[in-house]
Amino acid sequence: MRILPAIDLHNQMCVRLVKGDYATAHKVAEDAVETARSFLAAGAALIHMVDLDGAKDGTHPNYPVVRRVIEETGADIELGGGIRCMDDVARVLALGVKRVIIGSAAVKNPQFVKEACAAYGDKIAVGIDARGGTVRTEGWLNDSGMDYIAFAKLMESYGVQTIIFTDIDKDGMLSGPNFAQLQALRDAVSCGIVASGGVSTLEDIAKLRDMGIEEAIAGKAVYTGQLDVKQAIQVAGEA
Repeated sequence: MRILPAIDLHNQMCVRLVKGDYATAHKVAEDAVETARSFLAAGAALIHMVDLDGAKDGTHPNYPVVRRVIEETGADIELGGGIRCMDDVARVLALGVKRVIIGSAAVKNPQFVKEACAAYGDKIAVGIDARGGTVRTEGWLNDSGMDYIAFAKLMESYGVQTIIFTDIDKDGMLSGPNFAQLQALRDAVSCGIVASGGVSTLEDIAKLRDMGIEEAIAGKAVYTGQLDVKQAIQVAGEA
């Protein structure tokens, strides 16, 4: 399993939210470039970045920061947040991003996902953010009413090779992932699954690894010091 340390960007700053609530945004690091360097030094092979402004309103003030991280550190980055059309995908890939995460737009325009997968293959991932088992959109603000398992199966049928699953109620709570929902997802699809939300201990990582989850995103626990990235990578069994 692979560990993806997270950098969330809001107004060009590294922040964390609690349960996706923008009102809880608080700065957790001074500089995204230095943060990325520390993750690379710990052995991270891929860094998860989110453009929170893009997710909320489609603006992209954080793209210069993403470009700086890639150019100044050489890090491999996956990026999500406000990617809504093929032009957006091309723009993100032009920054040097290795994997593009389509979130809300996958719910509103599934055909876009099909086209993106046909054009870019494994460079496309779909983020499924759920609360109470239904998929949320627009920075987690709106409930689509769609069951997360049914939606994951649809995305896999369109060629999606990686699904990033977040239980919103676990995000930023340091209370462990939603193992039951992740297991149900693992049983339902054969594509790669990335666990996100609540990953906070080495025990969490070991359990996800043993469940056959391919990747896990570590966010708040890294910034609070509860989870050491280097140790997490060792437990995950990353090559």
